[in-house]
Amino acid sequence: MRFDILSVFPEMIRPALTESILGRACSKGILEINLHNIRDYTTDKHRRTDDTPYGGGWGMVMTCQPIIDCHKAVVGEDKDLLTVYMSPSGKVLNQKLAMKLAKQKRIVIICGHYEGIDQRIIDSIVDEEISIGDYVLTGGEMPAAILVDCVSRLIPGVLPDEECHEDESIESGLLEYPQYTKPSEYAGMKVPEVLLSGNHANINKWRRQKSIEKTFKVRRDLIRKKRFSEEEKKYIESLKEIQKTKIE
Repeated sequence: MRFDILSVFPEMIRPALTESILGRACSKGILEINLHNIRDYTTDKHRRTDDTPYGGGWGMVMTCQPIIDCHKAVVGEDKDLLTVYMSPSGKVLNQKLAMKLAKQKRIVIICGHYEGIDQRIIDSIVDEEISIGDYVLTGGEMPAAILVDCVSRLIPGVLPDEECHEDESIESGLLEYPQYTKPSEYAGMKVPEVLLSGNHANINKWRRQKSIEKTFKVRRDLIRKKRFSEEEKKYIESLKEIQKTKIE
């Protein structure tokens, strides 16, 4: 998969996309991540990419010319791509959306800054606006890096084990169970005995129950969306009884 990120501060993103798993995937040719400086395409002699908003108001708005010209130069004649604008008013990124995006061959990401970008840019070249949450950041660079990381993990070959993301938090429909590593005891705190037993059936059952328990406590909305076996339904009812007792 190919990502092209358009930004006035591309160096903010580079470290996050060239290390660890993503860096290795790029070196293997599984991913291609290109950063493009919007300032390189401005016709303003001072290399400005923003101006004051019509109608008044605080802050600056990124102008049409440099972003649209940068997009044209990057995209060329390629039509098989999706252009995304990272925006607080966009569709909130979740795992379902990430899986949809992972089916694309190429994604071009526009990073806004200041008070955002001229609406005519969105109207003419943007296919989808995406937000990483209901809060406001100073620019789209960090959200763009998060989007690339989230989507890239779903590309075959990026992760060492192609199935390892399926049991992870959220993608399985539940929050992930607690994880432990060596030593088996540290500062008086012990790893649960079941994880040391070598009995994989019991381990899997324990992990499933812990996932349900954590999701029940933290994200009950996910519990309501998921289907469970009869045994798991009984376990959830037991969690409700425990909570009811604590409240009383």
